[in-house]
Amino acid sequence: MDSPLTAVGLPIALGIIMFGLGLGLTVADFRRVVSYPRAALIALGCQVLLLPVLCFGLVVLLDLPPALAVGMMLLAASPGGTTANLYSHLFGGHVALNVTLTAVNSVLAVVTLPIVVNLSATHFLDGGGSIGLQFDKVLQVFAIVLVPVAIGMAVRARFPSVAERLARPVKIVSVVVLVAVVAGTILKERENVADYFVAVGLAVLLFNVVSLAIGYGAPRLAGVGRRESIAVGMEIGIHNSTLAITIAVSPVLLNSTEMAVPAAVYGIVMFFTAAAFGYLVTRRHARETEAAAM
Repeated sequence: MDSPLTAVGLPIALGIIMFGLGLGLTVADFRRVVSYPRAALIALGCQVLLLPVLCFGLVVLLDLPPALAVGMMLLAASPGGTTANLYSHLFGGHVALNVTLTAVNSVLAVVTLPIVVNLSATHFLDGGGSIGLQFDKVLQVFAIVLVPVAIGMAVRARFPSVAERLARPVKIVSVVVLVAVVAGTILKERENVADYFVAVGLAVLLFNVVSLAIGYGAPRLAGVGRRESIAVGMEIGIHNSTLAITIAVSPVLLNSTEMAVPAAVYGIVMFFTAAAFGYLVTRRHARETEAAAM
């Protein structure tokens, strides 16, 4: 894990990813929360409070190995990814709400993610503080995550045409660097990949399905509209596994390949579960619409 590829490539990749996110954000994205207060509050409450608690109960129930348990908690604390916006669009969700939630969650995660991971490391690793995100690690997260986002937003605000031209190249570069790093890591751990999938596959699947169900069901029970509920479901159910993998594997943060395993497995599973969830929700709505028309 001490290779130049991970020591240098991962922080650079994460910085580029966060800079690219900032290029697509404006202050208006955060103000938009006011337009959907109930949906936004439910989504943020589920993301920040409910999901880490549920994930903790799940990993304890399944008795996962300590490092995998911390990796699951890291995943639970990670914000929604841009894939949530795509799935929301495909299945009739309120995409503007998704953009807002992604923006707010990404900033909140800079504070909440180190707290969740630090507490998890203390509990599951018997006080192994050298692995947890201690204060100096929190500062590193701020530097690597929040600063590039702020710079990207500043470029977008000051030079919108430049931001538009940079958006696509930045995404391409970040994906190329990240894929190279992750592929190298997986290749190094290829003898253990099957065992990791067996060890954490059930936990990842259950967590993903429960996250989608809560993300959609909680706002619906609170009287939130269907489109907004789909947006919340996708935002809560599709976590940023890329961010979780990067934090887990980066030598300046957690420096643990095993902790990255849950996010890596999740990054594969969630494409299928999210698609199935979107299909079920839209199919149910179609049946209800047909019944009402009769």
